[in-house]
Amino acid sequence: MKIATFNICGWKSAIKKGLANFIKNSGIDIIALQELRTLNITKPLELAGYFSVFNPARFHGTAVICRKKAKVIKNEIGHKRFDGEGRFIQLEFENFIFLNVYMPHGRRDKKELPYKLEVYDFLIEYLSELLSKQKPIILAGDFNVAHREIDLAKPEENRNNIMFTEEEKERIDKIVRMGFIDTFRKLNKEEKGYTWWLRAFNSKERNIGWRIDYIFVSAELESNLKNCFVPNLAISDHCPVVLEVEF
Repeated sequence: MKIATFNICGWKSAIKKGLANFIKNSGIDIIALQELRTLNITKPLELAGYFSVFNPARFHGTAVICRKKAKVIKNEIGHKRFDGEGRFIQLEFENFIFLNVYMPHGRRDKKELPYKLEVYDFLIEYLSELLSKQKPIILAGDFNVAHREIDLAKPEENRNNIMFTEEEKERIDKIVRMGFIDTFRKLNKEEKGYTWWLRAFNSKERNIGWRIDYIFVSAELESNLKNCFVPNLAISDHCPVVLEVEF
């Protein structure tokens, strides 16, 4: 099974730039999308054999495109502001639970960092309860945090900047301590694997990037992991992460 996460930076733009072709040609079974930037999905993906779940929002929004229909679908985690921004989708399948999250950025001036940390704490508590279901969990999305120095090109220059503060990194630590596995780093010990670049300063061409998009899996799936990689696409200022896992 191939699972992907991708911040598309605008639904309409991504459709025009070939999102459907990427999904089809890559053989993706489930893809979590973030940052739809629209309330109206007027042009659906033209993909035979796929089902779509949308949680749209004007500035944020999420979607999941998958080959199988889920048994249960949730668009709310229980946090009023976070839910109002369309940042969450949960699908429950026969063999696993799939979560798509689009975590807040926090703003460069850190004005929204308290909100970001509050949402992280809310998510961590939610995951703790979900683990009690004794069902494998796949947690994918844009987490807006570079976890370790290897996960961004200029760690010293960004020390304590938004997306690399100690408080934010500690929240990722907590998710890992719960037993969730960062699949890309598990399978690629030394590779940078950046997933986002500033649009300015030729950042992508110079590979001055950040790894802020993740696919985590709960511990019981560790032996099922086969491959995880970052395809180079020109659809967004992000690139997707693709995980190959056996079920």
